[in-house]
Amino acid sequence: MTPNPPRRPNPHEATVWLRPAQWLTLEGGGATAFRLASGSGGWVERLGNEVLVSHKSDAALEELLDGLAAWGSETGWVPARIFTRFLPLRNAERVPPVLHRGDPTLPLTSVVLEAGVRYGIDMAAGYSHGLFLDQRLNRARLRALKPRRVLNTFAYTCSFSVVAALAGAETVSIDLSRKSLDRGRRNFRLNGLDETGHRFLADDALEVLPRLAGADERFDAIILDPPTFSRGANGRRWQVEEHFEDLLNAALEVAAPEGSILLSTNCKALDPVVLERRARACAKAKRRAASFLQLGLPEDFPQGHGAATIWMRVR
Repeated sequence: MTPNPPRRPNPHEATVWLRPAQWLTLEGGGATAFRLASGSGGWVERLGNEVLVSHKSDAALEELLDGLAAWGSETGWVPARIFTRFLPLRNAERVPPVLHRGDPTLPLTSVVLEAGVRYGIDMAAGYSHGLFLDQRLNRARLRALKPRRVLNTFAYTCSFSVVAALAGAETVSIDLSRKSLDRGRRNFRLNGLDETGHRFLADDALEVLPRLAGADERFDAIILDPPTFSRGANGRRWQVEEHFEDLLNAALEVAAPEGSILLSTNCKALDPVVLERRARACAKAKRRAASFLQLGLPEDFPQGHGAATIWMRVR
């Protein structure tokens, strides 16, 4: 999935830290990557033995670091290294995380676990480290669906493709960034997956979808997690609030009967209620019956944080 701008919670919201009982539950479930704290000034993520503190100001960074120290005293867990990342208002100002504390000679790459699945993390690869933690429940659902064929648009590092492949699916992963897809291939190898039967297309999803429809390809599950703003390979401007229906209509052309489509966005204007209303209109226009399911957010994401997501099943 292509990186998106962060959603903006209530500016008066206090920072919420993961409770020790929640920590133990996540650890017991085999996860080594999850949110430790979320607030109006930023958030804290555990990534294996390391921590990434994402902040909107110097004051917020100081508060989050103080909170991390207090949280570590309570739980007894101390990260090997702490990275920090500034959250700018404009995408052009994004920079990779920087090391705040810890051994600078250690590699900037690592591996985290989620339900036994291995994902590569790279602090030097750019603004985003490689795994969107708020999609944990949706990855689990996709794997449980055991689809035969999966289309993963805006695939980023292909985490959805990995869990689908582990469930026996053939996958098609599309992303404008060839480097992101190369990281996706590495995630396949981390999990012992042969790339045979899987395609990685460095292309514009809105251009690929009609080609797939023209080739009469159909998919049992489709992942739609586009960026809020972007420009395609041909310079075409994309804004999810304006072009969401274009994307979903194109996806409906390749959705198999009884197929499932994940709709996901970080755009504040498209909450699950709005997503469902727009999706119902698209399904009606395409003469497809549809039902909807909201899974909500993982327990380490307070309300107002993380992507808005909803599953759509079409007949």
